Amino acid sequence: MNLPNKPRIVRCPGCGGPSEYGPGNTFRPFCSERCKNHDFGAWATESYRVGKAGDPSPDDADGDILPHH
Repeated sequence: MNLPNKPRIVRCPGCGGPSEYGPGNTFRPFCSERCKNHDFGAWATESYRVGKAGDPSPDDADGDILPHH
């Protein structure tokens, strides 16, 4: 018997709420159009940016390069 695959539920990167990650959610990985547009607006206003080589990682508060294990 073939059961239909249940869509995976992930955390919405916008609000942190549950979001269906599958073809039925046109806003994926976001939960709604509002969260998708909020994220797009942050990129458009340059609140987010892609770091340059040599920029310290936000996870590394001291700016030291940490070895990868």
